[in-house]
Amino acid sequence: MTYRPFETIEAGRTSRWLVTCDHATNLVPVSVNGGDLGIAPEDMARHIAWDPGAAGVAQRLAQVLNAPLTMTRFSRLVIDPNRGADDPTLVMRLYDGTVIPANRGIDDAEIERRLDAFWRPYDAELARLVTRRPDTVFVSVHSFTPRLNGRGDRPWQIGILHAADDRLARPLIDRLRREPDLCVGENEPYGGHLPGDAVDRHAIAHGVPNVLIELRNDVIATKEDQDAWADRLAPILEEALAETGL
Repeated sequence: MTYRPFETIEAGRTSRWLVTCDHATNLVPVSVNGGDLGIAPEDMARHIAWDPGAAGVAQRLAQVLNAPLTMTRFSRLVIDPNRGADDPTLVMRLYDGTVIPANRGIDDAEIERRLDAFWRPYDAELARLVTRRPDTVFVSVHSFTPRLNGRGDRPWQIGILHAADDRLARPLIDRLRREPDLCVGENEPYGGHLPGDAVDRHAIAHGVPNVLIELRNDVIATKEDQDAWADRLAPILEEALAETGL
């Protein structure tokens, strides 16, 4: 089977929603240092290499919303599709205390090769899917670690990230905060205004309503958890979108 740097599920999916998952896998293709970045398997299983659980949530959410879905098929440590092509953190050399040997001495030529092989094809697929209909709503699914090395516990089960365009994020946050069992972060544990990230390039730049959902990865550790969160979020997203009148 020919390797592709992304997987898209689109056939028969007709709703205005578009679901994406930028950090779906910890796969290192063999064309990158023989498929090994030089770090231990337990580090490759951590959040530094991918967003654990996010792909399962995204798959189920897209199914319930009848939405096209696209997901990466390369680790964020190979190259990060949720960074601008000129971002200094595009290829991480050190992440949450772990040195990435295959990236430590990376040169501009290798970064350019990885851009062509992985980042640009996925970027082009996002661009295609966003423009498939004029009323697209962009939803990006991510997960975050319960704690970074040397830092405190993160209390939020879910964070909603947004930049200045909060047309969808604002009613979604308000709706989620009415759920009595949830601690909901706004632009937590990260800010949602990273210039050149995937939402910025493909939604904000074109006036497309958007939201980035971050789920703490311990609450989506199993397929059952992933499906349950997706099934819970889908009607809430529909409700929030209806409230916007967009």
